[in-house]
Amino acid sequence: MPTTIAAPPHHRSTVHVPEEAIRAEQLTDVVTHHGEGIGWDPALSRLRLVDVFAGDLLTIDGGLLESRLHVGDVVGAWRPRVDGGVVVAADDRFLLLDPAGGVEWTSPSLFGPGRRMNDGGCDRQGRFYCGSMGVDALPGQGTLWRLDPDRTVTPALTDLTIPNGLVWSVDGRRAYHVDTPRGSVDVLEHDGSTGALGRRTPVARVSGGDPDGMAQDADGGLWVALWGGSAVHRYSLDGTLTAVVEVDAAQVSSCAFGGPGDTHLYITTSRQGLGDAEDPAAGAVFCVDVDVEGAPVAAFAA
Repeated sequence: MPTTIAAPPHHRSTVHVPEEAIRAEQLTDVVTHHGEGIGWDPALSRLRLVDVFAGDLLTIDGGLLESRLHVGDVVGAWRPRVDGGVVVAADDRFLLLDPAGGVEWTSPSLFGPGRRMNDGGCDRQGRFYCGSMGVDALPGQGTLWRLDPDRTVTPALTDLTIPNGLVWSVDGRRAYHVDTPRGSVDVLEHDGSTGALGRRTPVARVSGGDPDGMAQDADGGLWVALWGGSAVHRYSLDGTLTAVVEVDAAQVSSCAFGGPGDTHLYITTSRQGLGDAEDPAAGAVFCVDVDVEGAPVAAFAA
């Protein structure tokens, strides 16, 4: 049985919805071709994100690129480990890296050619889930894989297309997930004792772009990156759009809370499919203070 990770304490606050959209500021230079999977590493007090097709895990200090760690040909997602280091989904498998970036363990290959890892996250018990997808994004080729702390790997959901944006409620009883072509954020029942995911129900219908990565705030709001939408939208759990963050790049790919007070929303963007002169800020990291704390984000429990 995985060890339960207690959620760190946080102070609840109220989201003040502006009359107009708020605008994110560009934090970094263009540091990625296809930036994804952003998150706060508490052990380093740094931002980390992936440059998917470069196969690199990046560390950002303030607004500067501190380091790149090459972990595979294609990297999808990462999360911190409770005792330091990170878990990474790269190529066709999971990897455990030690605090120095060395490979401590790799899983067997999970799938054959024509597929790759994409987005993921940890449940409250410290299991790491990551979705795989067809490289051509064909319907039904996606799978959500679960890596348990005992290093066993299990398919948790199948018949997906582009699995994205996976977060858990603070009580751990529900998982919120995006399968991008559905155009919605869905809630899944979650069994904390086994890690099993159950019935899927739409929570919010997303408009203005394709839903991609996602973060949750301490009040339960879901902040959804809009691929092709130049924005992040916040939805309440009744599906109401309550806030809009404008981003000066079209392909907004993921978002996460961190930084001072845990109220800063960090946002990745992508240059995928763009020419050199198009969308000049695409590939940079953006940031905005949204006056609400992020929900606790669990680490991998091994």
